[in-house]
Amino acid sequence: MARITASVYTSHVPAIGAALDLGKSGEPYWQPVFKGYEFSRQWLGDNTPDVIFLVYNDHATAFSLEMIPTFAIGCAAEFQPADEGWGPRPVPVVRGHPELAAHIAQSVIQDDFDLTIVNRMPVDHGLTVPLSLMCGQVDAWPCPVIPFAVNVVQYPVPSGRRCYTLGRAIRKAVASYDAPLKVQVWGTGGMSHQLQGPRAGLINREWDNAFLDRLIGDPQGLAAMPHIDYVREAGSEGIELVMWLIARGAMGDEAGPGTPRVAHRFYHVPASNTAVGHLILENR
Repeated sequence: MARITASVYTSHVPAIGAALDLGKSGEPYWQPVFKGYEFSRQWLGDNTPDVIFLVYNDHATAFSLEMIPTFAIGCAAEFQPADEGWGPRPVPVVRGHPELAAHIAQSVIQDDFDLTIVNRMPVDHGLTVPLSLMCGQVDAWPCPVIPFAVNVVQYPVPSGRRCYTLGRAIRKAVASYDAPLKVQVWGTGGMSHQLQGPRAGLINREWDNAFLDRLIGDPQGLAAMPHIDYVREAGSEGIELVMWLIARGAMGDEAGPGTPRVAHRFYHVPASNTAVGHLILENR
């Protein structure tokens, strides 16, 4: 049977991808950000999964305000990097895992979650920046990736509780897959930031770190947090953090004793007017 071995949580700031692509990662402004992921790149090399299930939000490349599903799972064999207005990022094509993706879709839909099945879509910085942070600049990503897009752009967006419960359904689906695959679930987005309006540039270091504490030790309580708390404390784009609850719900401590082991934790501000948060949790 397949099993979820770990979860990874990270911001997906587009400027981080640009810094990598333009050779600026060694500049003083960016050095602290990339230093925070040095351990993570080594960790992923030592703990390479067979599949990454990557939760992210699309930024008007595959979807738009004309049509945006709440939850969409990529079931294709490959996904091309998106052109977000200045050409696609110079990163590898993302290989999918259609068999596991279809199995997860079948299982999760039968558990009463309505997923949109997507067989062709470009993937933007929301997906490629986390891969770049964790893998570096490579010729090929280390394993297949199942993209899982969540609407955190057009209200109404899913609640933290809905996302957390969905993570539990994904864990159940993975565990019922009849092949000995090691799977990691990645939750991306955040942390505190606001891109527009009078509060543009908002960063809340104290709230962000309290969120990380609760994500580790009190995920069920955190899942009950209403949307208004995210927006008030972490800015309009802080709502992206509900996606981290999908990855947290997929961890094994909900089905057995003991919280996951914290393999790595990192926090840095600012990175292009955004707080960067990062966490790796391992199932015991």
